Amino acid sequence: MEFNLLDKQQEFLKLLELQGKSFNTVKNYKADLQCFNGFLLQKQENLKLRSFSSTQVQEYSSYLDQKYDSPNSVRRRVQALRIFFDFLLGQNLFPDNPLKQMAVSPKVLDLPSPTNFAEVLKTYQFLKEKLKNAEGLGQILASRNVIIFHLIYGAGLKVSDISQLSFSSIMKDKNGFRVLVEHPKRDPYSIPLPVAFNQDFQFYKLNYLQFLKQESLEIDHLLFNSNPYKILSGGLSPRGTELFFEDLRKNLKTKITAKSLRQSCIFKWLNQNVNHATIKEWLGVTPSYSLELYVDELKKDPSLFVFREIDPE
Repeated sequence: MEFNLLDKQQEFLKLLELQGKSFNTVKNYKADLQCFNGFLLQKQENLKLRSFSSTQVQEYSSYLDQKYDSPNSVRRRVQALRIFFDFLLGQNLFPDNPLKQMAVSPKVLDLPSPTNFAEVLKTYQFLKEKLKNAEGLGQILASRNVIIFHLIYGAGLKVSDISQLSFSSIMKDKNGFRVLVEHPKRDPYSIPLPVAFNQDFQFYKLNYLQFLKQESLEIDHLLFNSNPYKILSGGLSPRGTELFFEDLRKNLKTKITAKSLRQSCIFKWLNQNVNHATIKEWLGVTPSYSLELYVDELKKDPSLFVFREIDPE
């Protein structure tokens, strides 16, 4: 049975969205499938598939090896295509998954590349200065950005964790606050937030809720998406958080990303001698996840990885 490959890819990507996959995850799958399309077009084959032979599998493997230097890049594209062919298999368009014949190298773990503490501190001070000089909705937006900083550097959250937090996710603790992280396929867990979060959160909550009341908006999400003139929706998508970091990089001439700031948080916890099991719990990873790359980097030159909590103002 011949079918239009692009149509099926759109169906597949739509299914990922319906399953709750993040914007970045769907975007990466799309890029990986476009790589496969490029291979077919280079072979002067159209994008209507009837079969995908073992010979074509070997040719695609060679194509990827020539196109990408990183084994992880090759591995990701093979895995994405394998999952896509499982989708086609489920629609009875293929008798089996041809990508299962394709061997790939094991995943290579990249060395941590955290934002150094001087840059972390500079970022926080920049965000606080923006807040000090803002007013109206701009002030609430600046205050929201300070909270994003705390959630990543203070609690090590991923952008996907941040996107759907509500005010009920921030729980009072004897030492301040904790953030509750809930996933549909695992038990919820909470992470302590630093002391500097306390005052920044109280300011944000008071002014944000007051603004919502004035505008007759009913939003329970902790964060929000807005333009310079109005709040557009509750919640902040992973893409929205990435745009926030893009602005930081432009303004501060830095390489900071959500990932690098999260890695800074991990080194901070290691410096505080938090045990590895607790760090893994807070990161939301399995007990088998290894922190050895972080430990090894810390041992090589401890002076490069000195991180501490931000002092409250």
